Amino acid sequence: MASDQSFVDFIIDQIENAGEIKAKKMFGEFGVFSNKKIFALICDNKLFIKPTEAGRIFIKTPVEAPPYPGAKSSFLIDEKLEDREWLSNLVRITLAELPEPKPKKKKKKKE
Repeated sequence: MASDQSFVDFIIDQIENAGEIKAKKMFGEFGVFSNKKIFALICDNKLFIKPTEAGRIFIKTPVEAPPYPGAKSSFLIDEKLEDREWLSNLVRITLAELPEPKPKKKKKKKE
C-alpha cells in the first residue's frame, strides 16, 4: 500500500523546524531529505528514520522495523508523530550523525 500524500505533507509539516526538508517519491513510497541527505522513509503511512547512536540515546527505547521487505531496520516512529518539537529534535540529531552524501560521478560523454 502506497503512502498518502496527505500523510507525507503532515510529516513534512511536523519536522519543518529541523531545516530544509523535502520528500521525494521513490519506488511508490517517499524518501525524506535535508540538503540532499536522505534520513527517513515514509512507507505504508509510517515514518522510518535511519538509526544512529545519538538517535537511539534520544529515543531511549526505539522500536525498530524494516520499512519494506528486505530492508535494514530503521527507527519506526509512531507514538511521537504529533510532538513537533520532539520529532524535529530527532531529525536534527540524526542529520548531525549521518555522513554527507557521496558526490555523484559525472557521466562520460560518448563521442
